[in-house]
Amino acid sequence: MTPPFPLAPPGFIVAAPRSGAGKTTITLGLMSALRRRGLAVQPFKCGPDYIDPAFHTAATGRASLNLDTWAMRPDLIADLIAGASEGADICIAEGVMGLFDGAPGRGACGNGSTADLAALTGWPIVLVLDVSAQAETAAAIALGMRDYRDDIRIAGVILNRVAGPGHAGFIRPAIERIGLPVLGAFSRRESFTLPDRHLGLVQACELELQEFFHALSEAVAAEVSLDDLIVRAEPHTLPPPASAAATPLAPPGQRMALAQDRAFSFTYPHVLQGWRAAGAEILPFSPLADEPPDPAADAVWLPGGYPELHAGALAECRGFHAGLRETASRGACVHGECGGYMALGAGLEDAAGVRHAMAGLLGLETSFGKRRLHLGYRRARLLADCALGPEGGILHGHEFHYATTLAVNDDPLVDAADARGAPSSERGSRRGPVTGTFFHAIDRGD
Repeated sequence: MTPPFPLAPPGFIVAAPRSGAGKTTITLGLMSALRRRGLAVQPFKCGPDYIDPAFHTAATGRASLNLDTWAMRPDLIADLIAGASEGADICIAEGVMGLFDGAPGRGACGNGSTADLAALTGWPIVLVLDVSAQAETAAAIALGMRDYRDDIRIAGVILNRVAGPGHAGFIRPAIERIGLPVLGAFSRRESFTLPDRHLGLVQACELELQEFFHALSEAVAAEVSLDDLIVRAEPHTLPPPASAAATPLAPPGQRMALAQDRAFSFTYPHVLQGWRAAGAEILPFSPLADEPPDPAADAVWLPGGYPELHAGALAECRGFHAGLRETASRGACVHGECGGYMALGAGLEDAAGVRHAMAGLLGLETSFGKRRLHLGYRRARLLADCALGPEGGILHGHEFHYATTLAVNDDPLVDAADARGAPSSERGSRRGPVTGTFFHAIDRGD
């Protein structure tokens, strides 16, 4: 086995048999409890997620980074872990969906599943089992998950949504008989349920979280053996990156105006880190506050978010729209991803069917009155030089939204395929220096 990075902190991955088993709540509780012990906890999230990492960051005080075996090259994953974990005492990665659930086709170094990340990093798995309405059957589930693949290791089990000590007493001996330690039994509590909306949990910036984290950390510390958990964490086994140039995306400008507010908040931290490492200056501004991008910016980036929740307000932001038009008239790059793409379009119809005029730099018309889920990885080839890279360049990204496209009215920006390699209807738009895509770019492809 390749030796781990020198001085790499130990870590583990929190996983579950399915979505909704409580792994986010358990993960946040472990992060908060270990931080209260005085440990520097470095968080990570498996897969393309914006919501969970923001909660991780709030719980730990350290930026949570996405690690994605479908979309990211192994060198980038190794580089991100090494850089982020510097100064950390322990690393905790939250899994995605069920432990073995991933894309139908293999990407850069896996299928995007939690299991593939565990196999790549060597981090052991802490398995969260929702045992509500269940007893000894939980041991059979744990046994199957333990033995399904021989390139990963389950270090222990946390029972979640336990009805009481008697309930846990039925389950614990059965799991211990198959050789897995039970690290804790967490009681069922409605007070630790986080609110959600159509794209997932409500954003961390919209909630007052300190009291929540305090109560959650106390409950986890009381019902989970943190000492047993810590001793089972192990350093990752990734070799050092083959190249120091692991930057995922080149910055489209040296002075980057970045939209940042409640309508536009979905940016991958590793992309921003890569831009800064390449010498770019990030200049935040708020479209909802009717702020224009910095007039000295040579590129504007509108990330995804929830423009549909603020469509009426955005339609009235004339200073923001004028600033975008001025930037484009200078020939500077203007790019929007998903929600940012919709905001650059001609109009956005909200869930009530009311159309709101957007910036009009692209001809895109979208509707949330006719919702349709678009979800999955994308491998895209650029059809022109743009903010995302040179013509012919390959990108890996992810698309997740409920907007229906009513009209495009511009030249396509990409040829895209899904994880299976089948052609995708997502082709983006380009009009002069203004471009947009529904997918969020994650890393360069091969």
